Amino acid sequence: ESKGLSVDSIAQAINSVRAELVEAHVIRQLVETFEHAKTFGSLIQIPYALKTQLAVLPQVLALVKQSGELYASAAADDLLPLVQQAQVLAMQFDAVVANPPYMGGNSMPAQLKQFALASYPEEKNDLYAAMLRRAIINARSTGFVSFVTMHMWMYISAFESMRKRIIGQNTLVNLCHLGAGAFSEISGEVVKTAAFVFQSAHVNGYLPTFFNLQSGDEEKKSSDLKGNIGRYQRLKLEDFYRIPATVMSYQASPMVVDLFESEASLASAIDVREGMTTADNGNFLRMWWEVNSYKVGVQDLKYEDAKKSNLKWWRYQKGGEGNRWYGNNEYVVNWLNDGAEIRKFSDVTTGRIRSHNYNDTYSCRDGATWSTIGGASLAVRYAPPGGLFDTTGIMGFARPDVAVDALIAFLNSKPASYLLQLVSPMLRFKINQLISLPFVKKPHLMENAMKMAREAINICKLDWDEREISMGFEKLMFASTNSGSDALQIDWKKSDSIRANRFGYLIELEEKNNQLFIDAYGLQSELSPEVPESQITLARTDREKDCQRLISYAIGCMMGRYSLDEPGLIYAHAGNVGFEPGRYATFPADADGIVPITDELWFADDACSRIREFLRAVWGPDTLEENMTWLAESLGTKASETPDETIRRYIADKFFKDHLQTYKKRPIYWLFSSGKQGAFQALVYLHRYFDGTLARLRAEYVVPLTGKIQSRIEMLQKDAAAASSTAARNKLAKEVEKLKKKHVELLAYDEQLRHYADMRITLDLDDGVKANYGKFGDLLDSVKVVTGGAGED
Repeated sequence: ESKGLSVDSIAQAINSVRAELVEAHVIRQLVETFEHAKTFGSLIQIPYALKTQLAVLPQVLALVKQSGELYASAAADDLLPLVQQAQVLAMQFDAVVANPPYMGGNSMPAQLKQFALASYPEEKNDLYAAMLRRAIINARSTGFVSFVTMHMWMYISAFESMRKRIIGQNTLVNLCHLGAGAFSEISGEVVKTAAFVFQSAHVNGYLPTFFNLQSGDEEKKSSDLKGNIGRYQRLKLEDFYRIPATVMSYQASPMVVDLFESEASLASAIDVREGMTTADNGNFLRMWWEVNSYKVGVQDLKYEDAKKSNLKWWRYQKGGEGNRWYGNNEYVVNWLNDGAEIRKFSDVTTGRIRSHNYNDTYSCRDGATWSTIGGASLAVRYAPPGGLFDTTGIMGFARPDVAVDALIAFLNSKPASYLLQLVSPMLRFKINQLISLPFVKKPHLMENAMKMAREAINICKLDWDEREISMGFEKLMFASTNSGSDALQIDWKKSDSIRANRFGYLIELEEKNNQLFIDAYGLQSELSPEVPESQITLARTDREKDCQRLISYAIGCMMGRYSLDEPGLIYAHAGNVGFEPGRYATFPADADGIVPITDELWFADDACSRIREFLRAVWGPDTLEENMTWLAESLGTKASETPDETIRRYIADKFFKDHLQTYKKRPIYWLFSSGKQGAFQALVYLHRYFDGTLARLRAEYVVPLTGKIQSRIEMLQKDAAAASSTAARNKLAKEVEKLKKKHVELLAYDEQLRHYADMRITLDLDDGVKANYGKFGDLLDSVKVVTGGAGED
């Protein structure tokens, strides 16, 4: 470092010896150049004016030392190392080789960040990029630079200017795209790298060589390189200019690159908008099933009509799983009074409005939507009208001369995914990258694409609406009272056949769609239309999971959420207000929305007993035992278990875990549980809960069960006393001990339940399950799972 050196004093000493050799400003420039040398290191560039004086400075300093002036001699000693450093940094080499340090711009200390911005504006986003630029400066015009760096400079928009400079001023000779695992002892699977060689000078029309070595470990990468595997030599350097953002998509052929110039961009057919940021999703978003269904907008309203509707919760696109064609319609957003609460949501300290990007003119319009994070292929869905959208659920709106279905067909095709990977090889792509894709807009192509897309959307909507978490769910496919069958197994097999046909037809549609666009884009040599089954996002037939869904639907019918007499939601309101028992003639709903699920038959109306009633109501009494057996086998019968015991065990031990998973940790059937001993468990339907529910739970179930367990203990104790063998007495004694533990647990639970029942807790469904579930202390199961942490929403 140069701190402590007095520029003026040194200059004065030098001038007193040979003023004509060097001027004071040169010394000042030398000292200032190395003021932060320990921070900037070899990134320091020697100014031209200083570089021209480096040859004479050692001679001047030697004369200063000979002058005999004590201070001047000491100053010369301090200055000489700076001269030597400057001479090294000013040198140029035939070859510059390095594995540079990595540090993102956001991690740089302030001085380094400011220096990088000023000295390396195109490479400022990472230290390794600045080091690469410095190496090119260090190389002679005929010299070479060889680096190993992170591979992101090849793709991301932050390095676009850097790529253009390299292509325009230098020559990329070759590049090995190593990906992850190239140096496992150093970086493991985290850092993805590329090794490359540049020539400092630019050679017009040069055809660089690339090796795609991203798969496999170090040994495989080395072997592939030696075997010339993954070798590409397709594009001249100048061809990369023709790829949007000058992305280094070395796999592309010249013909593919031509598409970006010969066809209009997708921007000519679609208007893409990034959605809203509420700045507090936990406050403003809900899963649609959490809230009062009367407050949820399910109509396809226009925006102006919707604003007048007085509905609080509007459908909300928020990205999510990679379902194609249709789905992920799970969220709702608080948009009461045109989103007044969100629009005025501000920082308590500064008063600055935190939410933004409301997209009013695009609200309630239908369009295409997808997640911002992609995968091997795009997964684009149709978003019906009547909703809003989030920053993670970007939407595209068709321009007047194109149907939205045709756009979705293109975006879900192989050519679209292939082209998008060329301009955005990373998992996350941006709007500008998507709309830069070439879009062939021939009428015949658009018409055929639209027809196929509509069929695919219809198939996937049918599939989505067969899930309970869909707003369009009407009934379980294989649990219909009008199926004409009297056997659960037969109806399940029918549904299996329907699903298989859908699955096969969707594959056929997608492959036809792929072929349509492959032909339109002339990509026959690059792509084939085949679709792997893993890409089809329809629900698979699974006997065990389907029977778990049957249990869930049956419990929904018990609770009054569904009815065997009417399709769709019957009761999902609030506080049990407006509940109509007359709508459940075939299979009566529970009187109070409380269903016990104890591991023994303590109550005649427990869940397992009511499953029997449900199977009888749907398939009749004649095949009841056959259906119970098949259902139990599907759930996994253990040795010596009866069907009732298997079903009871599943409901008591596993149902709520499955329910939590299905309903994304926002359950609608709440599990009240006495604790580890499992003395008492009951499900309570959220939408039928009211301030007297806990009192009923206690009076109708917990207090009677306490008495029943006590009576059972007394009876077993008498049996043990009368037992004829030690083995029989020991067996009964174990049972007594087990029941005593349950009795103690239940007494404690009863006391706790009485306390909360006296509080007459009310729920505001607008607050959501997460907030309401935590109001009951330890009365409920999995409280921490449901209430979670502050950052879960």
